Amino acid sequence: MASADPRLWMWAEACAMIERAEQMHRRFFQPDFATTTAGWEPPIDIFGTGRELSIVVALPGVETEDIQLSIAQDLLTVAGVRRLPPAMRRSAIHRLEVPYGRFERSIRLPGSRWELARSALENGCLFISVMQRG
Repeated sequence: MASADPRLWMWAEACAMIERAEQMHRRFFQPDFATTTAGWEPPIDIFGTGRELSIVVALPGVETEDIQLSIAQDLLTVAGVRRLPPAMRRSAIHRLEVPYGRFERSIRLPGSRWELARSALENGCLFISVMQRG
């Protein structure tokens, strides 16, 4: 009886290892909305004109009610949660590149004495304006 081609065995073993690695990846990166620690940071852009700073925070898929803003001294904090769409909550995850769950981004502002002038969520971006007091 002739032995099986070792290339076929190696290929099958490699495919099985890739599948196990993908399963581990899905379990490790499964969103946990119950946690209180932030799992990711959104990217930002900052523009300035005199005593006003405009900050753009990329938050596609995040609802307004899931965002908290705070300013303490010279630190602006944007925090919240991006939830899985309801239709996806019972689905098997085959690939997860968009981060879900809790997020937080702290932005150090130059100097101190800043106050929130306005904020609006439009087209997946949070637009924030802060003004320097006094």
